Formats: sequence, C-alpha cells, structure tokens
Amino acid sequence: MSVRSLSYLTLLLLAVVGAVCVTGLMRLRFNYNFNDFYPTGDPDLAFYEKYSARFGNDNDYVLIGLETPADRTLFDAGFARRVDQFTQFAQRQPNVVHVLSPTTAANPVVEGLGVFNIPYLHLDRLTDPASRAQDSSLIFRTPGLVGNLFARDARAVTVLLQTTPDLKKPPGDTLMTALRTELTRLGFPEEHVHLGGKLVAQSVFVDRLQVEMAVFVSLSVLLVMGLLWLTFRSWWGVVLPLTVVAGATVGGLALVGWSGAGIDLMTALLPVMMCVVGIADSVHLLTRYVTETGEGTATVPALRISMRESMFGSGLSALTTSLGFFTLTASHIRPIHNFGLYTGLSVLLAYGLTYTLLPALLVLLPRPQQRYGAGRSWDAFFNRLLFHVLKRRRWVLSIAALLLVGSIAAASQVRIESRLLDDLAQDDPVQLDFRFFEERFAGVRPFELNLQPQGGRSVYDLDVLRQTEAIENYLTRQYGLHFVASPVSVVKSVRKALNGGALEEYRLPASEAELKRLQKQLRRVSKRPEFRALATPDGQEGRLTGRMPDPGSTVVAGLNGGLKRFLSTNTDPQVLQTRLTGSALLIDKNNQNLTRDMLLGISVDVIMVTLIVLALFRSLRMVPVVLIPNLLPIVVVGGVMGVCGVPMKVSTSIIFTIAFGIAVDDTIHFISKLRLMLGKEPTVKRAVSHTYRLAGKAVIVTSLILVGGFSTLLFSSFDGTFYVGLLIGLTLLFGVVAELTLLPILILAFYKKPRVGKARQARAA
Repeated sequence: MSVRSLSYLTLLLLAVVGAVCVTGLMRLRFNYNFNDFYPTGDPDLAFYEKYSARFGNDNDYVLIGLETPADRTLFDAGFARRVDQFTQFAQRQPNVVHVLSPTTAANPVVEGLGVFNIPYLHLDRLTDPASRAQDSSLIFRTPGLVGNLFARDARAVTVLLQTTPDLKKPPGDTLMTALRTELTRLGFPEEHVHLGGKLVAQSVFVDRLQVEMAVFVSLSVLLVMGLLWLTFRSWWGVVLPLTVVAGATVGGLALVGWSGAGIDLMTALLPVMMCVVGIADSVHLLTRYVTETGEGTATVPALRISMRESMFGSGLSALTTSLGFFTLTASHIRPIHNFGLYTGLSVLLAYGLTYTLLPALLVLLPRPQQRYGAGRSWDAFFNRLLFHVLKRRRWVLSIAALLLVGSIAAASQVRIESRLLDDLAQDDPVQLDFRFFEERFAGVRPFELNLQPQGGRSVYDLDVLRQTEAIENYLTRQYGLHFVASPVSVVKSVRKALNGGALEEYRLPASEAELKRLQKQLRRVSKRPEFRALATPDGQEGRLTGRMPDPGSTVVAGLNGGLKRFLSTNTDPQVLQTRLTGSALLIDKNNQNLTRDMLLGISVDVIMVTLIVLALFRSLRMVPVVLIPNLLPIVVVGGVMGVCGVPMKVSTSIIFTIAFGIAVDDTIHFISKLRLMLGKEPTVKRAVSHTYRLAGKAVIVTSLILVGGFSTLLFSSFDGTFYVGLLIGLTLLFGVVAELTLLPILILAFYKKPRVGKARQARAA
C-alpha cells in the first residue's frame, strides 16, 4: 500500500471515530452539584448521607434579604405589607416546602384547649406608634428572631425558603426567576435585594461556566493561531496543529459526555488545557519537519526523519503530562478526579493524532514552499545564548541557589485555607450578597451536630435537654453561632406557650414532673414545620443546627477542636453522645487531604521522570540534571504564593502537579534529542550545542503557547480559575528560563561519560 493510500485510510478511520464522538458531545451537560465537592469514600460523608435522609440537607434553602429604604425601618407598614405579599407568593411556588418569614413568625400561646399563634409583627397595627413599639420590644427580646429574621439595626429582614431536597438547576432557575420577578413587581429595588443559598450559587456558577468556557477557548485559539503564524509563517502551520487539538478536545469531551460526568468548574478547563498543552507535540514535529524540508528533503523522507527524532520524545512527554493529570484521580473530590482523568486521556489522544492525523495531512497536502535553510534561522540566536549562559555559569548557579533558598522560606508561609464560595472574587455580586447575610444576620455557614441519647432516653428527657442546652450555650458564647435550634428550642417554646407566651418562661422545665406536664403539647408543637426537622418522630435522635459567618477553614478547625474538648469534659457519654456533621464540615475535610494529594502527585511524576532518565542514559547522575530545572520553578511559585498570601485550597492545590507534568515535557524532548546527538557528535559539549539548536525553537514556541494560553484564564471571575492560570503560567515561564540556562550547565557538569559517535565507529571498525 502506498503512503498516500495509507494516509487516505487513516483519515477515513479517524472520520468514523469522529462521527462516533459526536454522540458523546450530544450528551454533554453543564453541572454544578454542591455535593460533588464532598470527599468521596469518607466515613463522615456516609454518616451525613444517612443524617440528611432523616433531617434534610443543611443547604436546601434560599435566603432572601430585603433592605428598607434609607429613611425607614422594618416596622414601616408599606414595607412590611410588601414583605408579606412576597411571603404569600413564595409559599405558592413549586419546590418550596416551607417559608419562614418575619410576617408569618408567631408566638404560640396555649389557652384552654387551643393553641393561638400570635404574630410578632402585627401588620394591621403598624400605623399605631404604641403597637409598633410593643411589637419591636417583643421581637428584640425574643431569642432566635434578631439575626435570623430581623436585622439588628431594624433596617432589613430575611425570608427563608426551605426547598425540596437536592433541587437541580432547571427547576431551581425557574424558582429563582419567579422570585426575582415578583420582587421587582412589588417594587423592591435591586440594590435592596440580597439572595443567598445553594440555588443562587448553583445558578450563577453554571451560567458563568458556559460563558467563560466559550471566552477562554476563543482567546486561547486566537493566541495560539498568532503564535503559530509567527513561528511557521504559513496557513498549514496554523491549521494543522489546531486540527489535532480540536480532535483531541472533541474526543475528551465525548468521554465526559458518555460518562455522564458533566461540565463542572474543573472540567470546563479541559478545552483550554488541550488548546495549550495538546499542541506541543505538533509543534515539535512540525519544527523538525520544517528544518528538513527547508534543506531540500522530500516530503515523505522528511516526515520519516521528523517522526523518528521526535516521536519517542513526544511519547515520553505525553506520558509525563498525562500522568500529571492522572495523579489527580487519587483526589477524593469528584470534580478534580474527573478533570484529571479526562484531561489525561485527552493528552494521550493529542499524541496519537499528532502521529497519525498530522502526517496523513502533510502527505496529502501540497508541499510547503520554503526557502533553503528556513529551519535554521534561529541557530545564530541559540549559539549566542548558549555561549553567554556557559560563560556566566557561576552567576546562573548563584541566582538559582538564592531563588531556591528564598522561595523555600517564603513557601513555608503558605497556609491551607478555604471558605464557602472562595472561588468567587471578593467584589463579586454573589459574594457581596453572602457577606450581607454575614454582617446583618446570622451568616450562611451551616453548623450541624447529631444528638444521640443513650440508655433508652429520648432527646426530650430532662438530663439530655440540660446537656444539649449546655452545648447550645457554648456554641453561642464561645464557638460563634449566631443562630441555633435543637430539641431544647421545642421544649422551651412549649413551656413559654403554656405560660401565656411570656418571654421569661422561655426556659427548660425545672423538674421531671413539670416536663411530664408538657408532654401532650410537646407532641403537638414538635410537628410544626420549624420544629419537626429537629428530632425523629420517636425522639431517639436529634439535631442541633445553626448558622454563623464563615471565618475560614483554619479558624473553624480550631473551633471544632475546642468544641470537642468541651464535649469530652461537659457531657456524659452515658446520657448523650454527639457527632459533628454537615456540608460545611465535609467541605473543610477536603483541606486535610490537600497536601497529601499534592505531594503524591508530584512524587509519582518525579518517580516516572527518574525512570525515564535512567532508561535513556543509565546514569543516576542525570537524574538531578533533569529534576532540578523542573522542581525549581515549582518551589519558586510556592514562594510567590507565600509572599502574595495566596492560600492553599482545593483549586490551587492541583497547580503544582499539573505544572510539573507540563514543564517537564520540554526537558524530556531535550534529553531525548541529546541522546541521539551523543551518538553523532564527538564531544558532550558539541552534542549539547547541537541539541540546544534543534530543541530551542520548539521549547520557546511551546512555552509561549502554554504561558499565553494559561494567561487567558486571568480573565475568569472565579478565583480558582484565575490562580490556575496565573500560577501555572508563572511556573512554565520560570521553567523555560531554567530549561535554557540551568539544564545545559548541569548536563555539562554531571554527564561525564564520553559516549561519542566517532569512538563508537572506531570500535566498530
């Protein structure tokens, strides 16, 4: 079979595969599932899933904060009536289970055989100053109202909507649109409306993902096109590499679609990653091809030479790059796991297409017209650069040593820290809304504590209630909860209701006999919507729930440590046992694995690179030669994070593993070409010089593409995506400098074995 026939057959087979991939693309969906960020396989997750099945998820709610006009308070009759109209509208909406509002909150009073719910806010009497003052006094003295439904400054209220469990984006967006439309109709100015909760974040994240994915891919393609044109000065030098990348990206996204994983905050980066990472192999192959054809070699022989000299190195670099992504699959966080898996597979697809699709196209397309020696135009530049690098090797080594020491010191200041919604910029409207609830109300960070009475007791036994109350007091005074509810709240409310609703009666019964007298009303009141999620129907298990401002995972870890010490010394495990749980706790637990996952990923990469070096050179001395220029940029960027105060969190922890896997590519290409040159040149220095000229152009071009491609992520509104672009870009920038300066110095210093071509020929003769 002729080369042209084989090329046509290759294109036909790839076209069939592409058609199959279209079915995977049709299955793609954008996804933001808050639960995906829980650590899979964790015992605390298994416990929380059972806990939420009994009591509901702690994030199935929407907070609607409404501010009053500047010259009025929440006791203004017109404002309160509009809040009530909105409350009634919300109660009628699908997927709304319960609404807790300032206008429906009531003080239960038991008189005779009936229970009367007396509203805290009398809408029909707000025009009367005396009645308004009476309502205000009662509201601000009643526990659980101020900071929960009413702002401390009396200039804002919160309406809380309990939604159906795990409400997905389409119905969630419908609900949010209906709520916003009604608020506008009622005359609430946009700047006076604040929304918080999972549904808000879910809607915003997915919508922005769709926009940003399109923007980043467009910017990356334009940037890569410009750099490819400057490099090859021909249409085929632009179109052919982009065709390879497009094919690999389509294949990767098809795999995502077939798996049902969906496009989330992490996998949205796959097309950008492929646009900048997947093009490197094509650049190396085409650069060598241009050199050969520029010297007059025919197309097919030029391809054979180019493939023979670059295919092995590209295969090794594709292996190390994909491995850098594959190590992310060890993460317990599903979006990171999926991102690592599908991006790693896409890198391998790009390598496969580079050496199947690209050669087939080069054979079938007209031979590029070039002047003789076009591929050697950079030789003089690299000869001068290498001369100056070797002449000032002491300066280069001294600067590298100083950078290393300073970066290690600065990197030691990097702290592990995360907050809810920390991927949104501080001035983001969603972030500002959440901050509104933290500053004016109880906050948005949920707190959950499971209550398990022991010895046949129920959560309504007096000794259990007293220990639960002690925990509540600690949480509000020492831990920082601004709102708390538990079975204690139910019992206190019943006691107050039986004593005419007087605030001073809001306390636990003084004796078992008094508690027994409350039992009948307790069973009735505990079925109220605001209380029924605090204990199981049989009272054998309870829930202590609350909200607080989010101080960050580091502070919370200290608070949890203090709480555990308090529980161990102030509760009797024979009476009551407790267990921290909740969505916020699970998100925080991710931080415990960040350092481990990062070190695991880099360690696997280092081991793989070490094995490659040993296989190529059979010399341990070459291992530090390859590792030092690639680990130094990682340490330097860690120092940059320490100096700039960038915390280690879920989105930034993946940077080092990815960056090392990408940065080592050029080194792999360099040393694989060096291995070939050692068999052709009489000295190691001549082999390094020849390799420097051959690989230098491709190293600079691919590095510019990588740095430029990742720089497009700087335009993201997500902090995590921004830092991925910034820090990986810096790592690769430092990496190419180390590649062109440190690497040749280290090779000449460490590699002493005289493997030279002429000596071999002499021995063979």
